[in-house]
Amino acid sequence: MMRIMVADDSSCARMFISKCLEIVGLTDAEIIEADNGKEALDKLKEQAFDLLITDLSMPVMDGEALLKWVKGTPELQKLPVLVISSAGNPAREKKLLELGAFAVLGKPVSPVTMLKTLEPLLEQRGDD
Repeated sequence: MMRIMVADDSSCARMFISKCLEIVGLTDAEIIEADNGKEALDKLKEQAFDLLITDLSMPVMDGEALLKWVKGTPELQKLPVLVISSAGNPAREKKLLELGAFAVLGKPVSPVTMLKTLEPLLEQRGDD
């Protein structure tokens, strides 16, 4: 079973992302939610996750700071981070990918885009 952390300050966005994951076939995934990057960080320290999906603009700690923290922590460096942002900014997207994001998706996310983006990860997990 896959364990996924969804960090977004909007409960509607978290619910929508969870629904997208369900639609793309991750019906048995355990989805843990966080309101902000700091809360996500605390939960990431407590248990292992297979994927982190984070929004960029959140209070307390934003998605970029969370991404930097994850990629700078040896135990978590390999954790795939999918960044979801409403700011369609190619330069920012490039920077996030350079910081180690697995992918950057624009809002609103569709199940089709989510599936295309996560396919390589899902295939990798199937090989285990």
